[in-house]
Amino acid sequence: MRAWQVRELGDPGEALELVETEPPEPGPGEVVVEVEAAALNFFDILLCRGEYQEKPELPFTPGAEVSGTVRGAGTDAIVEEGQRVLATPPLPRGGLAGAVAVPEAAVFPIPDSMPFDSAAALHITYQTAHFALHRRAGLREGETVLVHAGAGGVGSAAIQLARTAGARVIATAGGKEKVEVCKDLGADLVVDYREEDFIGAVKESTGGRGADVVFDPVGGDVFDASRRCVAFEGRIVVIGFAGGRIAEAPTNHALVKNYSVMGLHWGLYNKMMPELPREVHGELVRLYEAGEIEPLIYHSFPFEEVPDALGLLGGRGTYGKLTTRPWS
Repeated sequence: MRAWQVRELGDPGEALELVETEPPEPGPGEVVVEVEAAALNFFDILLCRGEYQEKPELPFTPGAEVSGTVRGAGTDAIVEEGQRVLATPPLPRGGLAGAVAVPEAAVFPIPDSMPFDSAAALHITYQTAHFALHRRAGLREGETVLVHAGAGGVGSAAIQLARTAGARVIATAGGKEKVEVCKDLGADLVVDYREEDFIGAVKESTGGRGADVVFDPVGGDVFDASRRCVAFEGRIVVIGFAGGRIAEAPTNHALVKNYSVMGLHWGLYNKMMPELPREVHGELVRLYEAGEIEPLIYHSFPFEEVPDALGLLGGRGTYGKLTTRPWS
């Protein structure tokens, strides 16, 4: 079978090599998933460069999200062969391959109604958005949510999930195309941060109150500005630092304005409270089948074009999620 491997660190176009390798065999408690679709993420780029917090030994295969069909199970595994699933393969045996062996705990069933590309794009972004909005921020119906980078993978998920919760959504995005993407997703107001100061727009649209919840995967200057338009008893949820700079949170400002700053490291729930991601997966599937959410996919790339696709993703010229099909 074919698989992408990182043999030397560097940008994806230099680091990734398409190789032929033997199909995996399941170990105890593992299942083999024949990969129908795999999602590409920004941290795949960081892995190729050796800049991610995890630094697997060379060579390794990246790819943290896949969907496909179970083709074999090891001892102690109870997932049935032929079941449609999504899975999160752990390094160094990632999912940019024709098949992958994964722990049974990292496998989640998907309905027949969900296309494989949608399933591959569902897990990390929608789980992250759901935990941020509900578990951490305690979002309530009628509140206003400010979603930064609304056209991105996790931002687009947050817009949809906030809408399903009965919240009013203000999104930020860069450029006309991404503004239209956010509008199509259901955002009530979209601010093109290249053209307009979102602080004034948020205050004006909320009658001066500000946003009850700020969903921030950007950090840096965006976090600093968000502190100026968060509501009384508002909650700023720190999702990540796509902007590059890690901002500081002055505690005197939080005290004076009576707001909270909270972090979300979604992956830690898989270790500390693994039952919760599985419960949320059931809720996400329910919302998908009810037509309330739909993963936003920019494009599904041929498998041979994975390095180019990651380069496009790194250039921030895309929206939503990028996927690939190993058998294409």
